[in-house]
Amino acid sequence: MDKLTLLKQFFGHGGFRPGQEPLIDALLSGRDALGVMPTGAGKSVCYQLPALLLPGLTLVVSPLISLMKDQVAALAQAGVPAAFLNSSLDAEEYREAYRRVLRGDCKLLYIAPERLQAEGFRRLLGELPVSLVAVDEAHCVSQWGQDFRPSYLEIAELVRSLPVRPPVGAFTATATAAVRRDIETLLELRDPLRVTTGFDRPNLFFEVVRARDKDLWLRRFLAERPEQSGIIYCATRKAVDQVCASLLAQGIPAAQYHAGMEDGDRRQSQEGFVYDQARVMVATNAFGMGIDKSNVGFVVHYNMPKDLESYYQEAGRAGRDGSPARCVLLYAPGDVQTAKYLITHSQEAQEEENPERLRRDLSRLDRMVRYCKTGGCLRADLLDYFGEIHGGHCGNCGNCAGDFVERDVTVEAQKILSAVARVEKRYACGLGAAAVIKLLRGSRDKRTLQLGLDQLPTYGALKGVDQERVRRYVDLLLEEGFLRSDGEEYPVLRLTARAGDVLFRGRRVLLRERAAEAPESRPAPGAAFQAPSREADGSLLAALKALRSRLAQEAGVPAYIVFSNASLADMAALRPLDMEEFQQVSGVGRVKAERYGEAFLKAIRDWRAGVSG
Repeated sequence: MDKLTLLKQFFGHGGFRPGQEPLIDALLSGRDALGVMPTGAGKSVCYQLPALLLPGLTLVVSPLISLMKDQVAALAQAGVPAAFLNSSLDAEEYREAYRRVLRGDCKLLYIAPERLQAEGFRRLLGELPVSLVAVDEAHCVSQWGQDFRPSYLEIAELVRSLPVRPPVGAFTATATAAVRRDIETLLELRDPLRVTTGFDRPNLFFEVVRARDKDLWLRRFLAERPEQSGIIYCATRKAVDQVCASLLAQGIPAAQYHAGMEDGDRRQSQEGFVYDQARVMVATNAFGMGIDKSNVGFVVHYNMPKDLESYYQEAGRAGRDGSPARCVLLYAPGDVQTAKYLITHSQEAQEEENPERLRRDLSRLDRMVRYCKTGGCLRADLLDYFGEIHGGHCGNCGNCAGDFVERDVTVEAQKILSAVARVEKRYACGLGAAAVIKLLRGSRDKRTLQLGLDQLPTYGALKGVDQERVRRYVDLLLEEGFLRSDGEEYPVLRLTARAGDVLFRGRRVLLRERAAEAPESRPAPGAAFQAPSREADGSLLAALKALRSRLAQEAGVPAYIVFSNASLADMAALRPLDMEEFQQVSGVGRVKAERYGEAFLKAIRDWRAGVSG
């Protein structure tokens, strides 16, 4: 059977997405491959389809139990025999998985990297013909990536130990050039086919919001999308607890997830979210890698992440099925200090005492802050970071689609620069931004008075101006190069040579901001996404979703594994009348059509009868 027939039969797609076919062909020909493809681009098919065509077993190294369970459940629904081995199985389930693999009843076996050294597993592999090794989330092999897993370093040795070396496919959505080089070296890929399809996710609407009251903003944001499922990421466990408690108090079905919880509680929270019992997951970055839930409509970062790789990966958990989704980062200056503390006090930093790694992590944090502060296209800024060429203006992010104006803040800038100049003369060691802002606002706090800042001519020069707004002015001067920040642990403000242009030579300073910007303003409008040409009737789509929920409960699987939101939307738009038309729906393969076709066709017929009646 040819690959296109299998693609339609098992995965419900009539053609390959960009990058899939060359990667599949390389692995089928025995060549190693490295695929860097954005979330939702179909990386899994690049090794799942070869597994169906190759004679032996495909071994899939995957980092998380949840990912394995979801992948195997989805494959089972599509009619593909697969199994997994991990700590979630009891002794009998483990033995049964072994028996299935030994009988040849499985084409794919998912394992965690930590299992590679288990003696029993090595003996099992010695009895099996391994035709392909696929490494998912391959960036975990690199210490320069954000999700380094030491056990990934064992993969190359495992491949070397096999009687016949199979082709190795490595796949990731998040990899800078340095991480890609590490993947090739540490996995010992041999002349791999390299395919990078790009990092852009056109269906995602990126936005950075400076909200004085994040909880108020969040309440309004969630109230506007009562049916949507989403993730809220927080920087600390304490913030997760507080935000989740607040949402529950408002009657919003929410769950929480962080490393300080008991394993059973974390598992219960994750299953509640995956099975749509909790529509909002509040979590630290301990949650999400490999989560295959396709109907996530938004990802909100309550705090700024430590680097752009983490942000891109976490935000990318929205809109996996291609539907429009929102990715909002709620930025506050205090997030920077929280991130610095987490970097410098992490367990890895304390154990390694690696100054080079610390410098690199702080540099990546600076780049993350730049994203939060840019007035340019947010999508372009992300693509710049990953080295991808772009058009420079996407029209579909908060900065491109927002209603912005430029305000002349030259007078305010001169006051700030003058204050820094006087501080430099009086205090050789300098002062940080917080102290300078207190000076400008005429603070009477103890330290300001002890330092004698109230004696400087610029004391109170911006009295009455909101602290957050003065911070915006300072950030702007840093971005424009009129100020610089010196020092890592305790940075201080310094004038640059360009400051004289504003102070003495008439240079104007312009601040770009939303026309009606206010902390209490409502969230910006959603993505400027083109509506489909065949609009699905809302009542039919609701009926199909209700049917999907019932069938998923009967099968004991998450709803999106039956059919994704995108498949249901296509179904509601096409309104198929028979099985032949039903199989033209995106994401409907032969097995799913046989299993669910009659039920969905009946729902569509009933809806038609109700409309015409």
